[in-house]
Amino acid sequence: MTTRETTDGTRAVAGLLLAAGGGRRLGGRPKALLPHRGRPLVEHAVRVLREGGCATVHVVLGARSDEVRARASLDGCVLVDNPQWEQGMGTSLRAGLDSLAGSPARAALVALVDQPGIGPEAVARVLGAYDGENALVSAAYAGVRGHPVLFGAAHWAGIAATATGDRGARAYLKEHAAAVRLVECGDVARPFDIDTEADLAHLE
Repeated sequence: MTTRETTDGTRAVAGLLLAAGGGRRLGGRPKALLPHRGRPLVEHAVRVLREGGCATVHVVLGARSDEVRARASLDGCVLVDNPQWEQGMGTSLRAGLDSLAGSPARAALVALVDQPGIGPEAVARVLGAYDGENALVSAAYAGVRGHPVLFGAAHWAGIAATATGDRGARAYLKEHAAAVRLVECGDVARPFDIDTEADLAHLE
């Protein structure tokens, strides 16, 4: 691997898309399969990561994973099955980070499948703040931490150890708040979630 490949964020940082949720408040419709612009939402989320600069994308699947694989075009992605997805997002984050172990990636840029208002501009800003495997970077909206977030490889073990339930990396980020670099993205993205029937109005 050349020096440029080691330091260039587009190669050193892998996109990690958490797309395992079962959509409990959406009548049990997996969020990855929600229609958006004529295709499953997971395809849109992968495209955002790639257009934002992530050359490699790992996608964590859970609810109805076989159907997601059959219906969504995820060519070129590393697909990761999380059989414990019902226990919360923390299990998906751990599965995703585990899938990156041993890979060339020195950081993971984590995005959620149910945030279609966050586009490649926000991904590119967070990716641009990568400066090595000790990096801790988060998009911010009016100064409030949100997604996507970037975790250098030096933090993966600590994050995996504290990721429980639906909290994901929240506890780790709170404990290391002083080290987190916030990158304001409120001018280029809207960080809403698709959680309820009313939220479906955000989809196209």
